[in-house]
Amino acid sequence: MKAVVFEEKGRFALKERPVPALHAPTDAVVRVTLASICSSDLHIKHGSVPRAKPGVIVGHEMVGVVEQTGDGVRKVRVGDRVAVNVETFCGECYFCRRGFVNNCTHEYGGWALGCRIDGGQAEYVRVPFADHGLDVIPAGVTDEQALFTGDILATGYWGAGIGGIKEGDTVLVLGAGPTGLCTMACARLCRPARIIAADLSEGRLSLARRMGIADVTVNPAREDPVAAARSFTQGRGADVVFEVAGGAGTFEAAWKAARPNGTVCVIAMYETPQVLPLPDMYGKNLTFKTGGVDANSCGKILELIRQGKLDTTPLVTHRFSLDRAMEAYALFESQADGVVKVALEP
Repeated sequence: MKAVVFEEKGRFALKERPVPALHAPTDAVVRVTLASICSSDLHIKHGSVPRAKPGVIVGHEMVGVVEQTGDGVRKVRVGDRVAVNVETFCGECYFCRRGFVNNCTHEYGGWALGCRIDGGQAEYVRVPFADHGLDVIPAGVTDEQALFTGDILATGYWGAGIGGIKEGDTVLVLGAGPTGLCTMACARLCRPARIIAADLSEGRLSLARRMGIADVTVNPAREDPVAAARSFTQGRGADVVFEVAGGAGTFEAAWKAARPNGTVCVIAMYETPQVLPLPDMYGKNLTFKTGGVDANSCGKILELIRQGKLDTTPLVTHRFSLDRAMEAYALFESQADGVVKVALEP
């Protein structure tokens, strides 16, 4: 089968690989029908994910059809259309039992697919712990509608949840990339008074407005998002700030934009350490929340998609066959032609 492989730092390649087989009774093999490229894949390419193994098939955003299951799989059957979770987790360890599946202690626990074990930018993928890592796509939901369920939508849903948004809050989202847009879409479910989106891309800000997930958009090249948040809150600042940009100065902007006793949720991945200047923020009594996504709500997300309450199909701006994956990567990395997300069709 064809697959996108992490060969070494700075190099991905399209290669031929064997179709995966079951390794354990709890495994399933899924025929991939649609996949996508994530910014985390670029982090792997550039060496920013130390645990990523050279030689691994990359990709952790995918949907497909179950082709084979181990004897221990009970939740899904051959022929089911499924969304694949970015995380694999045993469901039994200390952290899994408490819902912290990102910290699953099994060797395949957490983000393994497309990082430490072969992922889904391929024609087939083996999914460990299939009863936890696969969710059946409801009838009437297309592959494209379900594509982001297991990763960036799961991240947005998790982020909105830990943010503790209350009805009537002012929410600031720094970063209107794919994960930022999903965070806004999920924050909207909590009925805040307003969502302010900040990004340097006018195209992405326009998309946030068209999707109805941002009430106010701010380009930091022309307007300070901290000042914008204060202008809507009688000078207090945002009730909840989501830092989804991970850029130079965005962490500082996040805590400065939050009101006293507000919440700052760090969703972004950073390539360099960030500084927490406690003397400068003394008295603000801020709550910081951060960590890898605990992607344990994919079933709920699929139901919200079925009900028409979440729709991330506008994020798919370009489609490529898997044969043209290297072209797709070049486009996605260059951020040319208004690309937001790329769909790969095996």
